[in-house]
Amino acid sequence: MSDALVPEHLLLAVDHVGIAVPDLDDALEFYASTFGLHAVHEEVNEEQGVREAMLAVGDQSQGPQGTRIQLLAPLSEESTIAKFIARNGQGIQQLAYRVADIEAVSQILRDRGVRLLYDAPRRGTSDSRVNFVHPKDAGGVLVELVEPAH
Repeated sequence: MSDALVPEHLLLAVDHVGIAVPDLDDALEFYASTFGLHAVHEEVNEEQGVREAMLAVGDQSQGPQGTRIQLLAPLSEESTIAKFIARNGQGIQQLAYRVADIEAVSQILRDRGVRLLYDAPRRGTSDSRVNFVHPKDAGGVLVELVEPAH
């Protein structure tokens, strides 16, 4: 891809911050009673091994395009989130950016020498398409790329 075709900004917005929690119901209660935040979406993602909830933050006039906090609880001790909690304790697990075209952004990043965790995007929350930048290539941060479902 020539530099003339590469957009100046690959990332459109911060989509969400993912927080690993051992118990989703406890975390939902904490965020509601402490910060007044409530789930706007909940689901089980078997492929990712999590039960998750999206909490809307701030002005909700943007609808599903607004900033979210994603609470991620493991479905089993073998899930990536369970291993993260065992290693690091509960807390911020990833920073997710919204992209318009996940394949194009993924290819540009690969061309720039960045490793992605998956060869092809996988299903994320609400049928979005996701991939992750390896933390060793992003300053120790697990960066998620999210292309929302259309």
